[in-house]
Amino acid sequence: MLQERLLKFAKFYALQNALEYGKTRPDIVLSRLFHHGLKRENIKDVITDIKEIVAEINALSKEQQKQMLNELVKDEEIAETIKVVEQSKTKPKKLPPLPNAKQKAVVMRLAPFPSGPLHIGNARPYILNDEYVKMYKGKLLLVIDDTIGSEEKQITPEAYKLIPEGLKWLNIEWHETVYKSDRLEIYYNYAEQLIKKGKAYVCCCPAEILRENRAKGIECACRSKSIEQNLKEWHNMLNNKYAPGEAVLRLKTSMQHPNPAFRDRVLFRIVERSHPRTGNKYKVWPLLEFSWAIDDYLLGITHVLRGKELMIETEMEKYIFDIFGWKQPEFIHTGLLQIEGVKISKTKSRQEVLSGKYFGWHDPRTWSLQSLKLRGIKPEAIREFIISLGLTQTEAKVPIEILYQINKKYIDDCNRYFFIVNPVKIEIKNAPTLKARLPLHPELPKGERKMETSNEFYISYEDYKMLSSAEDGTVFRFMHLFNFVKKNDRFEFHSIEFNKLLNAKMLHWLPTSNKLVKAKVLMPNGEWLQGLAEPDTAKLKPDTIVQFERFGYCRLNAINEAYEFWFAHK
Repeated sequence: MLQERLLKFAKFYALQNALEYGKTRPDIVLSRLFHHGLKRENIKDVITDIKEIVAEINALSKEQQKQMLNELVKDEEIAETIKVVEQSKTKPKKLPPLPNAKQKAVVMRLAPFPSGPLHIGNARPYILNDEYVKMYKGKLLLVIDDTIGSEEKQITPEAYKLIPEGLKWLNIEWHETVYKSDRLEIYYNYAEQLIKKGKAYVCCCPAEILRENRAKGIECACRSKSIEQNLKEWHNMLNNKYAPGEAVLRLKTSMQHPNPAFRDRVLFRIVERSHPRTGNKYKVWPLLEFSWAIDDYLLGITHVLRGKELMIETEMEKYIFDIFGWKQPEFIHTGLLQIEGVKISKTKSRQEVLSGKYFGWHDPRTWSLQSLKLRGIKPEAIREFIISLGLTQTEAKVPIEILYQINKKYIDDCNRYFFIVNPVKIEIKNAPTLKARLPLHPELPKGERKMETSNEFYISYEDYKMLSSAEDGTVFRFMHLFNFVKKNDRFEFHSIEFNKLLNAKMLHWLPTSNKLVKAKVLMPNGEWLQGLAEPDTAKLKPDTIVQFERFGYCRLNAINEAYEFWFAHK
């Protein structure tokens, strides 16, 4: 089923590319399919079919290609893809008003757990919070949600620096920073109040028995203990009289609640792992929903915006608010946002960073905000992307191409240059000696770059393979330079002027020169592509974004033995 879907999109992208450039290539089509679920290890399963699709489309006339594309866009999934991309090109929608919100009275919070830097998936709730606070001229708090975490999801000390760094890059403005690890005594105080109200109890039941009881709606023996006994055992927890797993503090809810997961949920547990900020001072730690409830009240939060997957946590907060008789904040839930072509897991990224498989949290495979910045993705583009999706409980699945389309608007005024991957030298017989003048931009008056050419050129290894397999008589064109033809497995100069009737395949190139720049490009999958760039790239400074023609937008990150660029997108 996936292969059938991939080939459908392969035909769509091949037609689009052929209509824009005259011809298309399998590698161009493949690059687009990674955003629709294609994995590198599965390329071999589809490459033969893609080559056949490309050959079929390249053999068609322009009118036939248009007719085929018109038929293909009737497909519901392709039509929806086009619709989403087109919507992303328009001015972003305004967000709907918050319920029961007043100017200068809205208080919202960001609550990241510091297991790593923020990534593209985190950007949605944080940007929406920031937009609403600015809309109402309210107050935004950064609440670092650094309770101890689980064994699988631990705190990463670098995250304390990386999180605010990412927020600042996104131009998110907060007014105060709060660390939950500073507030343990506050949580203990409110836990004791719950015990005194008869709403919480210390449970020493084995986890498997408790799970079975909850599933059956049966109260455990611990639930009937007196308030005095619970207070005693709570103090024993705080005074290290229990080991991890021997006791937890539970909230009393109805054991007949329709959702078994809501029945007598854990509020506090014992963890002996050292904390990056508090060391071993505390061993009894609250679970997130309890600390959220207490902090949302004490910090005066008026509106909580969170994902729909946290509905049960919202119900827990409401339950605790009702016990204390507090006025509840407004809870707004958003649907899950899935981005096609992006696999995000802080837990996996942390493992790969610690193992050395990823070279750090800025590795592009983490999809961290730091990595997006290094690739040349603009924070304005991310904000526009997020707002264009709106505020809805409907789950959204959008291709990463939409973000790239938006980002292109912010960087498309950059200079153009040639970059040749895995260069191969070829000779063009009878080629004239030229002083080529190439535009720095196809539309803007930015000047020219100049290169002297003779009869030897560098082309990419992929283009060399294509030339080698072409039939005699096939005409090709070096961009902005001249046409040449294949004859007897050699290449000869044909003409200078561009002529559509020649139907020439367009290639980028570099002259053989000792002024060429050694360059390499880091791709989003972590792979470095080695090659050569034209002489004028030696004038570039780090942090400059360029477009390597027929390759993609790239940002110059560093100048070492080679000029090191990071790939942004096509």
